[in-house]
Parts: sequence; structure tokens; C-alpha cells
Amino acid sequence: MNGKNIAGLIYSNSYDNNLPELTNLRTMGSVPFGGRYRLIDFMLSNMVNTGISKVGVLTKNNYRSLMDHIGMGRPWDLARKREGIYLLPPFNSNAAGDYTNRLEACLAAEEFIRLSKEEYILMCDSNTVCSFDLGDMSHFHTQHDADITIGCMSGKTPNLPQLPVFETAEDGRITDMELAPKDHEERFISAHIVFMKKNLLLSLMRDARSHGYTDFDRDIIQRNINRLKIYAYSVPGFCRMIDSLQGYYDINMELLDYDNRTALFCDDRPVFTKVRDDMPSIYGIGGEAKNSLIADGCVINGTVENSVLSRGVYVEKGAVVKNCVLMQGTFIGEDASVNCVISDKNVVLKPRQSLSGAKNYPLYIAKGTVI
Repeated sequence: MNGKNIAGLIYSNSYDNNLPELTNLRTMGSVPFGGRYRLIDFMLSNMVNTGISKVGVLTKNNYRSLMDHIGMGRPWDLARKREGIYLLPPFNSNAAGDYTNRLEACLAAEEFIRLSKEEYILMCDSNTVCSFDLGDMSHFHTQHDADITIGCMSGKTPNLPQLPVFETAEDGRITDMELAPKDHEERFISAHIVFMKKNLLLSLMRDARSHGYTDFDRDIIQRNINRLKIYAYSVPGFCRMIDSLQGYYDINMELLDYDNRTALFCDDRPVFTKVRDDMPSIYGIGGEAKNSLIADGCVINGTVENSVLSRGVYVEKGAVVKNCVLMQGTFIGEDASVNCVISDKNVVLKPRQSLSGAKNYPLYIAKGTVI
């Protein structure tokens, strides 16, 4: 199937409440990740790598940083006279108020969906970090003559409200579905990547509105398991869902493993992001970095180990940074030390200060804090 026949729809505020420390001033989609990316970059890149040229980004609040990051969509080749990228804030419709769930958000985008010339719609969340060929998923969909195909992954159930887990037949058809299981055992979990024909989605939305339904997974997917052919597609490679600050920290740390990095960042499927031209990182006399991801524009005069550093991080002489995620503009003063810390943008740690969390309880420092 040609990607030109698919329109994308991304929920940028998905599960904001699960990561309040980082989404207080931004959407989930614009949360920094991996040193130089934002979370929305991964799904946007998956789409454009497949040939999708029309993408709607649903957002309801705190989308200033998202607008700044996406701009006209040029880094993803979506700055076009026709189609391209559309930011869909809540306006011009009663259904498009300050929506509280996925179905209300979908109804808010009804006009975007209805006016799309593409035959298929691909919907996904921003808190899913993965890189795979969506063309393989669309091929799976047509091969099985499916009505709906849902991207899934195997693993422990993330702590996300109303997250579907599935039981499937041998051919991948979903036979049973459970919402928000209380256990956290190994299950087959929805990655909230949903693929179907546009007309089917519009029909299901109209039915949901007429019956007063409020939940996409329960009222559209679960209610139609026996009526429609709904299949689960196993997303290959590195696929993770961020469900908390701890999960955010853990997944960043997973990128320090070479196999995980090569699975997520591969030559065949590049991850695009907003380009910020900067000088290469500078390592001063005595500066040292081990097993770390360090973005452009950093100055390392101290020691950095097992950490992820965004652009413009400054580590002074004698400072020690271990097991940390430091966002843009963080300054670590002379002879200071940080361990298991997540610092938001423009944090300043003055000389000879020491901060330490734990790998199972990282310490978070809010944006612009001076310690």
C-alpha cells in the first residue's frame, strides 16, 4: 500500500497526567528525549519514512513548545503547498472542547478526517517510542483483509489508564480484550497505533456519538471485536511506552545500550527532528565521557558517565555526572556532583553542590531551577 493513500493523526497530549513533572508546561509530544529529540519525532518520522504526506497533530493545551518544535514541518519534509502538517487545537466545534479522552479528541478531528482525500487513517500516541516500517503494517492489514489493525508489543503492562491488552488467534486476529489489568505481568499490549479505512472510522465515530459513548478503546474497539475483523500487528524492534517519570528515565537509560540504539536509530528509517545548528561538543583538559549520549554544543570539563546530555549542557572542571538525563542548557558547577538526576531545561547547580537520586527513584529538577 502506498503511503500517499494514508493520512496520519497523532495525539500530542496522550497520557500527560502520567508525566506531570515534564508536561506541566508542554505536551507529551514535545517532551525532550534521547539528548536531541522530542517524543513526537518518532511517530512523525515513522509516518514520513513510509511516504505519508498529510499528518494532523491533535493538541488541547500547553502546545507552545510543540508549535515551536514542529513549525511548518520542514525537518520532516511536510512544509508543502498541499497537504503537509496540520496542528489541530480544540476550536470551532462543540466536540472539540477541552476533551478528556481519545474518542472526544477523535471527534474533534472529524473535519480533518472527513476532508482527507486519503483512503486510510493511521492514529497513534506521542508516548510510544519506536521505529518500524509502517508499510509492513499496512501490508499485514491488507493481507489479512482486516477492518482494523492495532500495533502491539509484548512486555509488562505499563501503568497507563485504560490501556488495552489482547488475546489473539494464531493468525493475529484479536479474540479478547481487557482494559487496564491490575497485574503487571508479560502481556500482549496495545501500543495505540491504530490503522483502518477513513470511512469505517467516520462510521464508528457517528455511532459512538449517537449512543453517547465516551471511550475509544472500550466503545469502539472492544464492542466490535466480534463484529469486525480486528487484528494485532506485533511492532518489531525497540518499542517502549512512557508511563511515568521512572519510565521516562529508564527508557533514556536503555539508549546507552548499543543494540537498543541501533534498533531505534537505523539508516533505513532515520529519525528526523528540528535542526539546531551548533558547534561540536568541546572536551576540556581533564574532561571525560564514558558510555554516554552527548548532543552538540556541550562543554565537558568534568566527568560524565552513563548519562544522556542534551544540547548546551555545561559540566565544569571537577564536576561528576553519573546516570543522569540533563536537558538543554543545564549547568553543573565546579566540583559539583549529580547522580540519577533528571534536570529540565536551564537548570543551574552551583559549585560544590551534590544531588543524588536512585536508579529506581530518579530525582527531578524543574525547569529554570537554581540550586
